[in-house]
Amino acid sequence: MQDLRGLYYSELEELISSLGEPKFRAKQIYKWISSGVSSMDEMTNVPASLKAKLLDAGFGVYAPKVLSKLVSKDGTIKYLWELSDGNAVETVLMKYRTGNTVCISTQVGCRMGCRFCASTIGGLVRNLSPAEILSEVMMTEKDSGEKISKIVIMGIGEPLDNYDNVIKFLHLVNSPDGMNIGMRHITLSTCCIPDKLRRLMDENLQITLAISLHAAEDGLRTEIMPSNRACGLEVLLSLAREYYEKTGRRITFEYAMIAGVNDSIKHASLLADAALSCGAHLNLIPLNKVEESPFAPSSKKDMDAFTAVLTRRGANFTIRRSLGGDVNASCGQLRRNREKSRKTNNSSERI
Repeated sequence: MQDLRGLYYSELEELISSLGEPKFRAKQIYKWISSGVSSMDEMTNVPASLKAKLLDAGFGVYAPKVLSKLVSKDGTIKYLWELSDGNAVETVLMKYRTGNTVCISTQVGCRMGCRFCASTIGGLVRNLSPAEILSEVMMTEKDSGEKISKIVIMGIGEPLDNYDNVIKFLHLVNSPDGMNIGMRHITLSTCCIPDKLRRLMDENLQITLAISLHAAEDGLRTEIMPSNRACGLEVLLSLAREYYEKTGRRITFEYAMIAGVNDSIKHASLLADAALSCGAHLNLIPLNKVEESPFAPSSKKDMDAFTAVLTRRGANFTIRRSLGGDVNASCGQLRRNREKSRKTNNSSERI
C-alpha cells in the first residue's frame, strides 16, 4: 500500500482525477492527511466510495504505532515507532525556549559504520519512504500535543544515503498546504557522501547543513568513521567551502567528544584549522555512552582545555546541551534494545 501522505498535492490531484472524482476531493484529503490522521476512516467528509476506490488503487493512510515513549525529567520525549512492516525507528522531541525541535530518522539501521553510534550496529535494513519520514513529525506533534517548529534530520540513518526520499520529504513538510515548516528551520546532518552532497548543493534549499566530522585528521576519522574512505578530509573541506559559496548557508561541523580519542590539545588545533578553512561553526557534542561501544565521553577538564584552544584560535563553537540523558538519549539505543530482545525471544522459542 502506498501512503497518501507521501504524495505532493499535484500528485494527489492527478490520482483523484484518474479515479473519476472531482478535484476538490484532493483538497479535502490533503487537509486531512496534513492534520495527522491515522487512517482514512477519520476523513469524515470524504465519501466511502472514494475511500474504496483509493484502497483498490493501492492507496491508504498509515500511522506508525508507539512501541515506547520515554519522557525525560527535562521534558525531552523519545519515541520508538513501529512501522507497517514491523521494523522500528526513533524520534526525539526536544523542548527549547525558542520552540520545539524534533529529531527524526531516515533509515531503519545505517550502513555508515561509525564506531561510537548505536544506529549502525546490525547495518542497514531499509530506507524510509517520504511518508514514513513525514509521519514521524506529524505523529510526534499529534501524540505530544506540542507544536513543532524545527526539524533536525540526525536520527537513525544517513539522510544522503536515502537521497530522493529525503528530498521529497523536505518539500512535503515545507509545503504551505501541509505542515509549512520553513527550510531555514530544518537541519540535515550527513557524514558526507560526495556525489549526493553535490546534488544537494544544486537543489539550493535553504536548510542548514551539518557535517558529522568527529575527527580532523584522516587516519583517526577513518578509524572511527569508515565512510571517511569515500570522503576524506580534503574532499570534505572542499565541498564544505563550495556549499557555503553556492548556497550562502554556513556549514556546521558536528564533533562528538570522545575521551582519549579525539579530545587532545592537538585535536583541538586541527579542528580549529578545519573550521577556519571554510568558515564552519562547530557543535561540540558530549558523547552519549553506547553499551556495545568502548568509547566514553570526555571529562570536563579535557573539554575545558579543548575549548580553550578553539577560543584562542578564534573558531566559533557551541557545546550541545545534553537532553534526555535519563531516557537512552543516544540515537539508536531504543531500537537496538528492542532488536536484542526480539532475538532473545526468538532463540528461546526455538529451544
